[in-house]
Amino acid sequence: MKVTDVRIRKITRDEKMKAIVSVTLNDQFVIHDIRIIEGPHGFFVAMPSRRILGGGFRDIAHPISSEARRHLQQSVLEAYEAELTGHLLQA
Repeated sequence: MKVTDVRIRKITRDEKMKAIVSVTLNDQFVIHDIRIIEGPHGFFVAMPSRRILGGGFRDIAHPISSEARRHLQQSVLEAYEAELTGHLLQA
């Protein structure tokens, strides 16, 4: 799996959810509505999900292996940091 594009679609500043992201894989498949969340141990990536009966959530799309999840999360967080740096330089 190769992450070929990461687009930061929306950045929020005052919430735990910091950004909404779209990721393109292998120039052929796009996953929308990936969220960057600030948790107690730093930022993490939450995959798109939907509410299920009983009040929980279930991922709509997600990496199968831990290695794929790490790769996706690293790519998304690097793009987020670059976007933030660009915003700070423009301010």
